Amino acid sequence: MLCSCGNNKPGTGKPGVTKELFGKLPDGRSADIYTLVNNHGMIARITNYGGIVTSLMTPDKNGKLADVVLGYDRLEDYLKDSPYFGAIVGRYGNRIAGGKFSLDGVEYTLARNNGPNHLHGGIRGFDKVLWDAESFQNETGVGLKLTYLSKDGEEGYPGNLRVTVIYNLTNKNELSISYEAETDKATPVNITHHGYFNLAGAGNGDILGQELTINAGRYTVVDNTLIPTGELRDVKNTPMDFLSPHKIGERIGQVDGGYDHNYVLDNWDGTLHMAAIVDEPVSGRMMEVLTTEPGVQFYSGNFLNGSNIGKGGKAYQKHAGFCLETQHFPDSPNHPDFPSVILLPGKKYHHFTVYRFSAK
Repeated sequence: MLCSCGNNKPGTGKPGVTKELFGKLPDGRSADIYTLVNNHGMIARITNYGGIVTSLMTPDKNGKLADVVLGYDRLEDYLKDSPYFGAIVGRYGNRIAGGKFSLDGVEYTLARNNGPNHLHGGIRGFDKVLWDAESFQNETGVGLKLTYLSKDGEEGYPGNLRVTVIYNLTNKNELSISYEAETDKATPVNITHHGYFNLAGAGNGDILGQELTINAGRYTVVDNTLIPTGELRDVKNTPMDFLSPHKIGERIGQVDGGYDHNYVLDNWDGTLHMAAIVDEPVSGRMMEVLTTEPGVQFYSGNFLNGSNIGKGGKAYQKHAGFCLETQHFPDSPNHPDFPSVILLPGKKYHHFTVYRFSAK
């Protein structure tokens, strides 16, 4: 059921959740958008189409709100052309080599939707489905529970997979995301959130001057199609080293194509740990990323080229946003030495990620 929670309208700042029609899908079904407001006036807008966070309003050092995620004003634009702006991606976030993997002696063939490889769940991944949605309010804040049944064979994957994603906009100015799934047949699962962030405000220049720290001493080396070779390479004395803060653009010219790499988080044990910190020096905004996952994909918006006309009519140019996608490693089904992504019947997939915002 919808939480009435004060029946606030977007922008009033009253804590609670409201629901509105976002638009119609080509098959006639309605997609809704939910506006979540916490006790400090921070605002998240999330649609049940693709589980997309369309807007995230956070305060700067003077308390002024700005929308720090890239996206669109209209559902039609997400349907037409979106590089996964703000979406939930799965069953398998990131790439699987050649669109193939073997499991229990059976070879499975997936869509090749990224050159020779499978990317982010295929042609119609979790970013393009209509989720069932239920809003809530509790002592921690306000939120949205999304559920979806990915049927056996969908996009080539085995097993009926029941998925739950819970967004919680907490009163600590966090956007936390809980992912759970259960299956009736062994299947790879690697679900993540594909938010594009710009802490100066969406459409307000590039992110090259924002300072990034990643708690990772190694990264997965990739080939020219961005598939891991299997090598975990030390970041020391390379432009991949963000163990101490560096501006994103400081050494990006030394990285062929820009950053689009999976970082192997230090001291991973499945509990919630700090993965990354981003500071925006002008606004004072800071975002901390905590996760239970073993890796985080840092992507510097290399493929944006101005063709995506975003919110307020602003064109998103190259490096207009960055992504920090918490995850298991790319192509893990084909790398038995990587942490396993295989979910078995009777077991529960669960991971938890927090995007925590502050200003100084």
